[in-house]
Amino acid sequence: MGTIRTAIIVSSDAGYAGTREDLSGPEIRRIVEEHGYQVVSCKILPDEQEMLEQEMKRIADGNLAELILTTGGTGFSPRDCTPEATAAVTERAVPGIPEAMRAYSMQFTKRAMLSRSTAGIRKRTLIINLPGSPKAVRECLEFIITELDHGIEIMTGEASDCARK
Repeated sequence: MGTIRTAIIVSSDAGYAGTREDLSGPEIRRIVEEHGYQVVSCKILPDEQEMLEQEMKRIADGNLAELILTTGGTGFSPRDCTPEATAAVTERAVPGIPEAMRAYSMQFTKRAMLSRSTAGIRKRTLIINLPGSPKAVRECLEFIITELDHGIEIMTGEASDCARK
């Protein structure tokens, strides 16, 4: 497969308003670029489900990226709605990815059990919700990224043999 095009969506009212610097988006960019992925967009949006859904749909429906990574909006705050936006736009759930992230993160903090992150596929785009903190982004993304290539190759039809390593 060629370079995996990646879009980053930051869900943060404070980041969108410019009252807090986003550190998680740049951390995602650093990690994916280190693994040879191409960042095609990085957008900060408020915790507004409709806006998040529209951006995910725009990217997936326009075939602009094979991977959308979100950060933020996965906790218990009444404004946190990233998993709901993701579930609303995806056609197929991919529960193993957030399950793996939570299981891995539990080694570092029991609070990982409070993450509501989800993942799914819309058309030929994989959408994964990452936590909001740069430390948690680093832990989760570095844990899953080595396996994403194969899943994306299968999703896009670039590979068909799941037994191949």
